[in-house]
Amino acid sequence: MKRLMLTALATLLTTSPVLAQVTVADPWVRGTVAQQRATGAFMKLTAPAGARLVEARSPMAGVVEIHEMTMDNNVMRMRQVPMLELPAGKAVELKPGGYHVMLMDLKQPMKTGESVPITLVFEDKDKKRLTVDIKAPVRALNAPAGKMEHKH
Repeated sequence: MKRLMLTALATLLTTSPVLAQVTVADPWVRGTVAQQRATGAFMKLTAPAGARLVEARSPMAGVVEIHEMTMDNNVMRMRQVPMLELPAGKAVELKPGGYHVMLMDLKQPMKTGESVPITLVFEDKDKKRLTVDIKAPVRALNAPAGKMEHKH
């Protein structure tokens, strides 16, 4: 976890000042079973000056989209959204049952303990594109949505 935080900090410090305005916290990807072709990536995004998540990419998936999941008359509906607004100073949580990054056409199973590289593309109010690379650890298929605790 400490190495992940240091990597994220190094990424933010070596990019343009605008990039430092988007913080990615607690990223993770839900593990898959052998024949499963899709899964979700989850995290908290904060942009002090406001921004939009407009794209995501990963070499582990053939297709990566920003999705929203909602319940409509007790029916779960999932749909792609063109972007996700990040209001100034407010954390936006991408979580199971809500907004998330959908990884589809997976190139291999997502195994607990591995990491998935994901590139997030943000756009600021002036339409400047900002890119943040993260490594999201894979959690067990039945893992709870909250922070994982590491116990010895």
